[in-house]
Amino acid sequence: MATGTAKNEADLKVVDERFNPLLAPHQVLVRPLVTEKGLHRANRVNAYAFEVNRQATKFDVRRAVAELFNVRVVKVYIQNRKGRPRRSRNKIVMTSDWKKAIVKLHPEDKIDFF
Repeated sequence: MATGTAKNEADLKVVDERFNPLLAPHQVLVRPLVTEKGLHRANRVNAYAFEVNRQATKFDVRRAVAELFNVRVVKVYIQNRKGRPRRSRNKIVMTSDWKKAIVKLHPEDKIDFF
């Protein structure tokens, strides 16, 4: 997955294009989603939900969770969530679109703040 137009392979930098180089691990995860359904999922199947940066990919989320919580990530599921209409006085406004990640961990690992 090398990019560039150099003639010699040694001149090319091999860059993994799946990672977003602009996002540090602490910028990828916006907040954990602590809900009744999320707590059930955490206890039963060892999967945790996070709101993540809209530019983050599955690979960014995997790397961020592994680095920040020192756990082994098995699978990452991503959902793009649409904003919902909300009433504000006599107008209807839309909330922002956001991205949700569900991270499944190795059976021996656990995140404690849930």
